[in-house]
Amino acid sequence: MEFAQPLVRGRLVSRYKRFFADVVLDDGTPVTAHCPNPGAMLGLNVPGLPVWLSKSDDPKRKLAHTLELVESDGGMVGVNTMHPNRLVAEALAADAIAEVAGYAVHRREVKYGAASRVDFLLEHDGRPPCWLEVKNVHLMRSPGLAEFPDCVAARSTKHLGELEEMVRQGDRAAVLFVVQRTDCNAFAACAELDPAFAKALDRVAAAGVEVYVYACDISPERITLARRIA
Repeated sequence: MEFAQPLVRGRLVSRYKRFFADVVLDDGTPVTAHCPNPGAMLGLNVPGLPVWLSKSDDPKRKLAHTLELVESDGGMVGVNTMHPNRLVAEALAADAIAEVAGYAVHRREVKYGAASRVDFLLEHDGRPPCWLEVKNVHLMRSPGLAEFPDCVAARSTKHLGELEEMVRQGDRAAVLFVVQRTDCNAFAACAELDPAFAKALDRVAAAGVEVYVYACDISPERITLARRIA
């Protein structure tokens, strides 16, 4: 996934009300950017961190800039939670995710479960369908260890139960954690911040829900789903 326009660099002043970030660009210009991340962003909301913003020319937007990347702990971190589904869509189209390769049809936002929509439904004649949920990961508290979630994630826990039900019905089901960090080589569910999610992940994995963790290559020019780390 390539950024439509070159990103601009600055320093974070403050992230507040979840969806706003004040930034001073490297040329000294102060801007307020949209922060496309409803999570806690632990460790990534520290004033003074270098950040990268995209800019839209759409006159209808209230905020022209969007917070895309944060430089932290010597690595690059993607904080836009809209990107993982786009990254996975690109990788599926290229058959670049070996564990779910070979499906002819990739449908998005298909209704299932209790008033939910699965991120991807993969279908192919002669094969069981595969229900695929995608989760964005950007938390790192210990060097090299990516964790999810970074706050209570009741909706994500609900999704795990719905994937488990698909397995009971004889289909495949998988959850794919996309680690938008360049400095992680391992993964764990964060039981400290959301014990219910951690317990649910263990339960559904034992029941046959497939769990995959992929890390990304990240630069101010592009983000790519790169390699499996768990």
